[in-house]
Amino acid sequence: MFTTIKGVRFSFIDEGEGQTILFVHGFPLSRVIWQPQIEALTKNYRVIAPDLRGHGESSAPAGVYTMDAFAEDLQALIAERKCAPVVLVGHSMGGYISFAFYRKFPQSVRAMVLFCTRAIADSAEGKIARENLAQRAEREGAAAVAGQTLPKMFAPTSSDSSQGKSGRPDLVESVRQIMLAISVNALAGSLRGMAARPSAVELLAKITVPTLVIAGENDLIVPASESAAMAGAIPDAELVMIPHAGHLASLENPEAVAATLRAFLAKI
Repeated sequence: MFTTIKGVRFSFIDEGEGQTILFVHGFPLSRVIWQPQIEALTKNYRVIAPDLRGHGESSAPAGVYTMDAFAEDLQALIAERKCAPVVLVGHSMGGYISFAFYRKFPQSVRAMVLFCTRAIADSAEGKIARENLAQRAEREGAAAVAGQTLPKMFAPTSSDSSQGKSGRPDLVESVRQIMLAISVNALAGSLRGMAARPSAVELLAKITVPTLVIAGENDLIVPASESAAMAGAIPDAELVMIPHAGHLASLENPEAVAATLRAFLAKI
C-alpha cells in the first residue's frame, strides 16, 4: 500500500485484525526485516509496517531526518489508518524513533517493545563518526555504508563463513541488498538525525505503558548488558535475550522473536 504524508510518499503494509502492532525498522533497512514476525502475528493481530521516509519503497526528500520527524510521520499514518493506540515495536533507530513518539504522542501508545536499541545519546566521538559516514555516503553511495555497517549487524555465527564455520551467507546477502537500495538522502539524513537525537535516559523512569526490551545475545552494536540496564530503568519492564542472534535478531532467530512477542502481547 502507499499513502502520501506531508508530500512524502510512504509504502506500508496493513494486514490482519485486532490490536494494532506498529513495526518500526532500523537503519539502513526496511520493513522487510519484520516479515517473519508479520507472518506469525497477522492471524491474531493487526500489523502495520511502514518503510520509513527514504527507506524501502518510500520516497526520499533531502534534509536531516530527525527522530521527531519520523515520529510525526508514524502518527500521521496511524491517524489515517484509524488504529491508535498501538503496540510500538522499534528496532535500533526505530527504538530512537519510539522514544520520540512516546514523548510527543503518549496517548497513541498502548505498549512498547524496544528491540536492540539504546536510550543514551551519541557521544562526541559517535556524532563525528556519523557525520563522517554521512559524508562518505554522499561521496560513494549506499555501498560504502553497507560495507561499513553490515559486518556489525549479525552474530558471529551468522556472518562468519571462514575457517570451517557455517555462516549464513544468503541472509547476509539479502540484508546487503536492502541496504544498497536505500537512497543517499535517507542515509545522510538519518545519520545526521540520529547524531542530533537527545538522550532518552531521563524518559525511561517515566514510561508507564507495558514495555518489553528485546536484546540479541550476541549484539555487536548494542551490548546485551546495555539492554539489561535500560530495562532495569523502566518501571516493570521485561527483558528477553534472544539466543544465537546479534543486532538483527528478527531475521537471525525469527521464531524466538515471534514467540517472545506473542507471550508479551498475551499479557497486556
